Amino acid sequence: MGDLLAQLENITGPGGVLTGHDVHSRASGIWRSDGIKASAIVRPRNTKQVSDILRICNDIGQSVVPHGGLTGLVESAITETEDIALSLERMNQVEEINVVDRTMTVESGVVLQTVQEVAENSGLMYPLDIGARGSSTVGGNIATNAGGNRVLRYGMTRDMVLGLEAVLADGTVVSSMNEMIKNNAGYDLKQLFIGTEGSLGVVTRAVLRLREQPRSQETLLVAVDQFEQLPELLKVMDGKLGGTLSAFEVMWNEFYCLVTTEPAQQKPPLDQTYPYYVLIEAMGGDSETDRARLESALTEVFEAGLVQDAVLAENEAQRRELWAMRDDVEQVNRFEPVFIYDVSMRISKMRDYVDEVNRRLAESFGEYQNFTFGHIGDGNIHFAISAGTDSQVHHEVNCCVYEPLRSIRGSVSAEHGVGLEKKRYLDISRTDEEVRLMRSLKSALDPNGILNPGKIFDVRAA
Repeated sequence: MGDLLAQLENITGPGGVLTGHDVHSRASGIWRSDGIKASAIVRPRNTKQVSDILRICNDIGQSVVPHGGLTGLVESAITETEDIALSLERMNQVEEINVVDRTMTVESGVVLQTVQEVAENSGLMYPLDIGARGSSTVGGNIATNAGGNRVLRYGMTRDMVLGLEAVLADGTVVSSMNEMIKNNAGYDLKQLFIGTEGSLGVVTRAVLRLREQPRSQETLLVAVDQFEQLPELLKVMDGKLGGTLSAFEVMWNEFYCLVTTEPAQQKPPLDQTYPYYVLIEAMGGDSETDRARLESALTEVFEAGLVQDAVLAENEAQRRELWAMRDDVEQVNRFEPVFIYDVSMRISKMRDYVDEVNRRLAESFGEYQNFTFGHIGDGNIHFAISAGTDSQVHHEVNCCVYEPLRSIRGSVSAEHGVGLEKKRYLDISRTDEEVRLMRSLKSALDPNGILNPGKIFDVRAA
């Protein structure tokens, strides 16, 4: 290992290779307290250095785990002592912003919030928005195909990446830095690296698609009595708002009460007695007409009996306060151990699925807490479940959450990936044929299995 680290430091220069305390004192994730176990963290400054590092590691079979902002929740960036972590943190430059083509070219280590701010300063918008915006990086967003709060209108990360550059396990640089929206000349190679958790290649640069900055941003919170009213509310608001609906976030009563009761900082803008609360946002092009359209839509859903109460943000401060409730997920840590879930399904299956999860939890544990919320407009539910003080029940809780997805063809991962956390449950959402094809791709692009080994699935069938 000493000879290898000397070679890698020769490539990266002073400070490019961290070992010992400089590695283990770093948390293995922003939501975790355990340190990074890797033998070293290698920090290249450019694609050429990444290529040289991977070529050397591939030649000797050295395992490499790519690291972004470490905001993931599925143990996709977890390392073992025999691994080397490849951190893109020093590759953090915004190379270009093109206001005519509405693109931004960045290195993988650029933080998402930086991308948002640079775009905003040019009168544009990068639509991806997640709670970890201040820590997550573009490379990590791409590797996990991050979703977030605006998928309903703008899609996942996959829909915001025009082109990218990636380095294969053997050091080959695949530069597919497409800058066009339409390009059907052969295979769309960037898709090999989006959502594959660094297992097929390391993304080093990307061309991001920007949108025009909205001229209005209207936000409201409504209370709903019955789950059956939520899909109808979504349909009415989406149609009435003429394509400007960008968020439809639902909080079940337990979650809403949690984030609006001390020690949480937010006060309840609506009474805490309703079963469901929906955070609705629309981004438009004219503040006056958009406001009037939203108020008209709100009147219609009130008259139809779809909502029982509502509060409409009157300014930016109030808008941020409403979103602060939805983003205050850390409140669930008051019930440790707490297990976090990210699943998806058709909206038509959602109510029965949640009921079945709660039925299984009650049957298995009796007393439990299930804080439920999510991006319901795109079929994505999050659970934060506490089932007592014994952390050893994690697998039993997992079965309560994941097994009901099998019969409704849901997904064990809506937007966070698979990693190690969901690996054993992959068969619930993917067929044997699909996993065999995944293994074939892995074998073709990383025959020595050095990139993020053991994540998502076992390379060889059991």
